[in-house]
Amino acid sequence: MVALDKSVRKAVGGDTDALTDLLRAFAPAVERFLRIDRPWRSLLETSDVMQVTYLEAFLQIGGFDAERGDSFEAWLRRIAENNLRDAVRGLQRQKRPQPRDRVTPSGSDSVTGLFDLLGVTTTTPSRQAVRSEMDRHLSAALEALPSDYAQAIRLYDLEGFAINDVAAQMGRSPGAVHMLRARAHDWLRERLGAEFGSMSRLP
Repeated sequence: MVALDKSVRKAVGGDTDALTDLLRAFAPAVERFLRIDRPWRSLLETSDVMQVTYLEAFLQIGGFDAERGDSFEAWLRRIAENNLRDAVRGLQRQKRPQPRDRVTPSGSDSVTGLFDLLGVTTTTPSRQAVRSEMDRHLSAALEALPSDYAQAIRLYDLEGFAINDVAAQMGRSPGAVHMLRARAHDWLRERLGAEFGSMSRLP
């Protein structure tokens, strides 16, 4: 237990080797815990969930607080469960698409559409007046994202490709793309919302 606590502290402090060792130790149990319902098994595998979970672990480990009584495995399992939930939700929406779930197709103002989808608003009533600012901030935010997150946003939200085409281009399953997009939306809401004003989450 003392050795585990030390490894967790090192990982939280930015030691990537320590975090990699923790993931090797605990990820198999977390993956065994995941259950994908039959309708989605051809579109999503537990390995897809875990790949995104590993990425999120590296991004979020600095916020892990062992003093709250949470174990590393419980923390990792919670990330994996959230990723699986987002994947299934995206696949369900894909079967019953709603206009509010997508940005206006490519060729129209997809940047403004993405801001609307994220629930990020500006403090000025004139969107045209801040369009260049929106482009600049979105470009910077996408550059700061992990490459798979940014690619999912560019292909699906900004260029208007169908989910299966995005999956093929990225070499991922459709379910994995939905997970990456959901996590990317979370990061963009946080960053762009702080820069532009109020935010609201999708239901």
